[in-house]
Amino acid sequence: MTATGKYSYYFYTLLFILVGVLILKADLSLSISYKEALNVFVNNSILTIITNTSIYFFGQNDIALRLPFILFYFFSVILMYKITENYFKYEKDRFIGILIFMMLPGVLSASLLVNSAIIVTFCTLVYVYHYNKYKTHSYILLIIFFIIDNSFAILYLALFFFSLKEKDKKLLYFSLILFVLSMYIYGFSTDGKPKGFLVDTVAIYATIFSPILFLYFIYTMYRAGIQKERSLAWYISITALLLSVIISFRQRVYIEDFAPFVVISIPLMLKTFLHSYRVRLKEFRKIYNILAILIIGMLSLNVIFTFVNKPLYILLPNQTKHFVYQYHFIKELSKELKNRNIDNLTGDNELLLRLKFYGINQGEDYYISMKDFYNYDEKITIKYYERELFVVYIKKLK
Repeated sequence: MTATGKYSYYFYTLLFILVGVLILKADLSLSISYKEALNVFVNNSILTIITNTSIYFFGQNDIALRLPFILFYFFSVILMYKITENYFKYEKDRFIGILIFMMLPGVLSASLLVNSAIIVTFCTLVYVYHYNKYKTHSYILLIIFFIIDNSFAILYLALFFFSLKEKDKKLLYFSLILFVLSMYIYGFSTDGKPKGFLVDTVAIYATIFSPILFLYFIYTMYRAGIQKERSLAWYISITALLLSVIISFRQRVYIEDFAPFVVISIPLMLKTFLHSYRVRLKEFRKIYNILAILIIGMLSLNVIFTFVNKPLYILLPNQTKHFVYQYHFIKELSKELKNRNIDNLTGDNELLLRLKFYGINQGEDYYISMKDFYNYDEKITIKYYERELFVVYIKKLK
């Protein structure tokens, strides 16, 4: 077997194993969150269409809810693998690059959640793949993206700057018009009172990449910029990074709008790292070996915590600080309610909407609350590892 065939086999084997584990994780460990329930039952968006289509064909269950986003992850990884086909000198380097992309906290976690981040990542990679293969810009894709999500305004702005470099007037006018229209219709999602949120933004980026990898990402963007190694992917990533930083000086930004455009620069980061590593003699590679070990170690921990995170509740004094707290407990609560023949409730709207996904309907037979109240009839406690983490109180009304 050739080196290309060997690493290709490793890649596809690992990818299918990882997708299988993601599906098991969706089925066994996660519950629908309130925001996800809104997308299923209330909102009218691309996420609503995608989730309800999947539920229509596969039933109202957690696998059907999350399967489309796992598939977007699967095809995003395939696209990144295709994009890097002739990018690295050695096939081993290509395999390492795609492995890092697959393990990125922001990419891996997005595959399990009902949000637009992994969709935007996939669409951006489609565009980059098309450009790299045909050396032309797909204006049809840009129009389709305009319909899909507001965050593509970042892509249009990046293409505007890229067109200035390439002296492409058609792309310049087209991207500028789409950017202006996107800003006029959608704007950017921000939150909070006007004040500085730069530290928050940097902290979230560090979480998406892992801290050391994010620092190296900044170095790579800077190095490629001053050495004029400015590819299309570089323009997209640097535009997203700088725009999010500028906005965060005055407003809190939703990083999920920006992160999909930043993570596509993983191949550039790895190529820069390996070049710096190989031009040095072995005795001068110590710092690079340490960096590599730390990065792979952090990414490995991310994979572990993505799939096995419930034990963290044992260590946290406040369970609500768990990073997936909002995706736990409701599935177990619905089973407990059904065991007690409670199938319709009134009370907290957020709780009721989440329970609706598991067949507990709104009605007037019982009242449910997450707050203790006088004269309740039943108390249901959800425990992980013998620790009480989620409690509801129920009163029979009829």
